[in-house]
Amino acid sequence: MQKMELESCVGSGPLESCCVGSGPLQKPKQPEPQPTRFSQSMDILKKFAFVVGGAVLIFAAIRNSLTWHLQKFWGASGDFWNRQWVKIHDFSGGDEYVLGIWGSNLILFSTFWLLNSFFLFVDVTGIPSFVLKYKVQDDMNMPVEWPKLKRCLKMVVFNQIVVNFLVGYIIFHIMMWRGCDYGPELPTVQWVLLELVIFLLFEEIGFYYSHRLFHHPRLYKHIHKRHHEWTAPIGITAIYAHPIEYIVANIIPAQIGPMLMGSHIATIWMWYVMVVSSAVVAHCGYHLPFLPSPEAHDFHHLKFTNNYGTLGILDRLHGTDNLFRQSKKYQRHILLLGLTPMSQTFPDEPKKIMKKKED
Repeated sequence: MQKMELESCVGSGPLESCCVGSGPLQKPKQPEPQPTRFSQSMDILKKFAFVVGGAVLIFAAIRNSLTWHLQKFWGASGDFWNRQWVKIHDFSGGDEYVLGIWGSNLILFSTFWLLNSFFLFVDVTGIPSFVLKYKVQDDMNMPVEWPKLKRCLKMVVFNQIVVNFLVGYIIFHIMMWRGCDYGPELPTVQWVLLELVIFLLFEEIGFYYSHRLFHHPRLYKHIHKRHHEWTAPIGITAIYAHPIEYIVANIIPAQIGPMLMGSHIATIWMWYVMVVSSAVVAHCGYHLPFLPSPEAHDFHHLKFTNNYGTLGILDRLHGTDNLFRQSKKYQRHILLLGLTPMSQTFPDEPKKIMKKKED
């Protein structure tokens, strides 16, 4: 009898697929139902609620202590910061045009080159040598190729001088129409903190979706491909982009929050310093101690298909960080509080093992 059962299974696939143990024949597994658009939307909403809810709880927990300390700092030494702002305001004669256009562009220009003067010097000379051990992609840009660097510098300077001033002139008039404050009195620290949170959220939304749009094949090859010439970015590539991309993906998302809030020009300058510093560090190619991790955006330049946002919130909601989360770079994507490079704390797997896994 057993022989007959065995013979009846021959030719119908592997024995274990129909003759498991001594029990009855198992039915073939039915294909799992694919998730519907509604279930996918609900999953995204749940993730969004989790991220936002967690952020609200954390903010509520630390708000009182944080604002008390910052308000004390803000108002220390006889309202020190307000007096410094009054000096700047008086120096400009309170001229809204000078503060809004010339002042804003000076802040953007000086912040960008102050940070990049260090990174560019290391990229070109390799000095100081101890910084090189913190490179994210340790086999790239050592040193940077001069023809490639020269082409990058030309585009960066064009964006800073021509695009920034032309777009800045338009933004200035929108800010004036919106009623932004150019006066000598600074806002309270609580209001500034609220504004910065709103700026961050709108910048994340604007940059994520515009960035993904420029990865569409029809736009990528004509516009965004220029930025991705650097698969291992350096600091100045933060604004190495086609002017259209620079306006749509870099400038506009950072301006949405201040426009909506009608912010004080001093708050906007503070925001500009944060935006430029974040962009330069994200592209610098070095995971240095006590600086924000550049691992996520560096991974985007390496693989092209993950990490489109700045904060990572929308990447998590849309699943555009799945490949990154499976990599060693995700483990390294934390603030480095010691002197040991992350590449040593979380070393790459040996190439033979990685090749075996791929096979």
